[in-house]
Amino acid sequence: MTEKSFDADHWHSRAAPSLGEFERMAAAAYGRLPENFRALCRDVVILVADFPDEDVLKEIEAESPFDLLGLFSGIGLPQDSAVAETGRLPNHIYLYRRPILDYWAEHDETLGSIVTHVLVHEIGHHFGMSDDDMERIEALADAEAR
Repeated sequence: MTEKSFDADHWHSRAAPSLGEFERMAAAAYGRLPENFRALCRDVVILVADFPDEDVLKEIEAESPFDLLGLFSGIGLPQDSAVAETGRLPNHIYLYRRPILDYWAEHDETLGSIVTHVLVHEIGHHFGMSDDDMERIEALADAEAR
């Protein structure tokens, strides 16, 4: 037996998280992000889907629908103009459940930390953040989860 306790009966009745459960996981991960960070992205809509749609896969030239874990769609803050545009849709962050589950199965990370990582990375695109900035935000969220 490994260091971690393993209850085989617990897993016997478990299934992969549904889209609704994934949405709740994403909301919890978002809630653990620093408050000042969340305040800046109040207009960003977070959505969960099983896979990216065909147009997205073609645009990024993906070999498989499992290639993309998340996506920022919209106009990032660095490119946003000060002039309000009518009819502009809100920015969206998509988390793709099945590719994230596949990644989880192949790596030694918790599902919650992967969801947090993808969420922070996609929000980072909204802000035009560096990888170092995103790592600091993710570390704060991970500390909040403990």
